[in-house]
Amino acid sequence: MFAEIKAATARASGTLIADAAGMVALAVMLVVGLALPGLI
Repeated sequence: MFAEIKAATARASGTLIADAAGMVALAVMLVVGLALPGLI
């Protein structure tokens, strides 16, 4: 199973950075969206 995960990670190494950036952007938007009503 570890070998399969390692192979899948090697195949998708180019998209991992973009996926991580997207996840960070979604998390930031969630935090800002939840904090915004308290700031207004």
